[in-house]
Amino acid sequence: MSHAKQYRMLPYKSLIQLNRDSNIALYVQLCNNFIQLITNGTLKPSDILPSTRVLSELIGISRNTVKIAYEELMSQGWAESVERKGIFVLSKLPELSHKKIYQQVPNSVEKTSSFIWNNPFNTKNIIEDYQKSILRIDDGFPDVRLTPVDLLMREYRSISRKFYGKNFLKYGHPKGSGSLRSALCRYLSETRGLAVDPENILITKGSQMGIYLSTQLLLTSSDKIAVGLSNYRSADEIFKYSGAELLRIPVDENGMDIDFLAEVVTRQKIKAVYIIPHHHFPTTVTMSMERRLKLLKLAEEHHFAIIEDDYDFDFHYNNKPYIPLASIDHHNNVIYIGSITKTFAPALRIGFLIANPEFVNACASLRQLIDKQGDSLLEEAFSSLYDNGEMERHFRKSIKIYKQRRDLFCEILATNFNDVITFKVPEGGLAVWSLFDKEIQLCELATKGEKKGLKISDGTFYNDDIYFPNGLRLGFASINESEIEQSLSILRQII
Repeated sequence: MSHAKQYRMLPYKSLIQLNRDSNIALYVQLCNNFIQLITNGTLKPSDILPSTRVLSELIGISRNTVKIAYEELMSQGWAESVERKGIFVLSKLPELSHKKIYQQVPNSVEKTSSFIWNNPFNTKNIIEDYQKSILRIDDGFPDVRLTPVDLLMREYRSISRKFYGKNFLKYGHPKGSGSLRSALCRYLSETRGLAVDPENILITKGSQMGIYLSTQLLLTSSDKIAVGLSNYRSADEIFKYSGAELLRIPVDENGMDIDFLAEVVTRQKIKAVYIIPHHHFPTTVTMSMERRLKLLKLAEEHHFAIIEDDYDFDFHYNNKPYIPLASIDHHNNVIYIGSITKTFAPALRIGFLIANPEFVNACASLRQLIDKQGDSLLEEAFSSLYDNGEMERHFRKSIKIYKQRRDLFCEILATNFNDVITFKVPEGGLAVWSLFDKEIQLCELATKGEKKGLKISDGTFYNDDIYFPNGLRLGFASINESEIEQSLSILRQII
C-alpha cells in the first residue's frame, strides 16, 4: 500500500494523556495511547505519525522518549518505518471504524449486544453485599467476630512455612485436601454417626457448589425433582437452570409431608428429592424421624436420589439434634451436603459433598471443568483446627452465646411484637422464622428500615411460584445483645 497519504495533524495534545506520577514508564504510556488511537479508528492504516521533534514539543516530553515509544509500536506490529518518509501506522492493518467518544444513542434506538448469547439470569438479582458495615438483621449467619480467625491464620502460616507446606502451592487432588477429608470423617462420625471414608468426600466451595454439581449430574430438562412448598430459593434456581421441573411438596411443623410425596411418586417418576431436614429453609422446622425413615424407604423403592442439605447441623440448643438421613442410609440414595464455613465464616467458602465414590469422582471431574481445586493451604489449616479440637471448642462457645441471643431475641419478639409477628422459638439454627401481619408490606418495611439505619430483607427471597408467606427469617446470631435491642427497637418503630 502506498504511503503517499496526505499528512493529517490530529489534536495530539488533547488526545494523548500521560500520567507523570504513574509507575508505568512514559514511553509505555505513549505507546498505549497510540494503540488506543489505532484501535478506535482515529488513526488509520498508512497514516503518518508526527515526527519525534513535533510530538515531543506538543506533549512536553523528550524526543528520546518518543523515539523509544515509536520503536515499541513497531516491535509490537502497530507501526512501520519508511526510509526518508517517517513512521506510519502499519499499512497491513485492517481499517477499523472510528468510534465517536461522545456518541449519543437516540432514545428510540435500543442498544444491542455485541454478540448473541443466552441470558437465563436477566430477571435474577445479584446477591446482596453483606460486607458493608451497617446494623443488619440478616437471615441467619454466624457472628464472624466470634470466629477464631487468628488461630486459623496461625495454622495457615505455620503450614506454609514448613518445607512440606510448599507442596500445597502446587495443584492438589480435585477432591480436596486429604487431611481435611480424613478430619471430616472423624468429626462426622463423632457428631453425626456418619461413617464414611475420605473417598466418599469432595471438598467444595461451600454447600452451594455441592448442590450445583449434584444437579448437573442428576437432572436434565426432561426430569422432575421434588422440593418443599417453601424452599431455599438458591437451590430452586439451580434446579430450574438445569431445565428440570420442580414438584412442590407441602411442609408442616414436622418437615416435608412424605405421605404426600408417596402419592406423587406413584403417579410420576422423579429423579431426586431436595430436603433440608434439619432447620428447613426458610421455616426452620425439623423433619421428624418417622418421615426420615419413610423417605429413605421411598427412595429405595423408587430409585431416586435424596439431596440432603445440612447446612447448619452444628447449631442446636435444646436437645441433641436428629442424626442426618445419610447416617442411616444403607442403600446409597443420599447425597449429603454440608458447610464448614457457613458455621465459621461464610466468606471463606469451604463445604463438602458426601456420596458413593463413583458419584463423588464424577462430581470432582465436573468441578475441574470450572474450578481446578479449592485453596489447599486453607483446607489444610482447617484440618489442623479439627485435629487439635479448636473447631469443636469454637462450636461449643458459639452455641452458648447464640442460645443467649436467641432467648433475648425471642423474648423481645414475644413481648413487643405479639400483635404483628407470629413465630416459634427455633430449637436450633441461627434465625427465627417470623410471619408478619398481612397488612404489613415487607418491601416498604425494608425501605423504611434502611432510612433509619437498619438493613432487613424485603421478603422476596422466600417467595416462589406458589408460596408467598409475608415472612422473614430474622437472624439473631450475628448481632450481640445491644445490637438485638437496638435493631428490634427500630423495627418496632417502622412497623
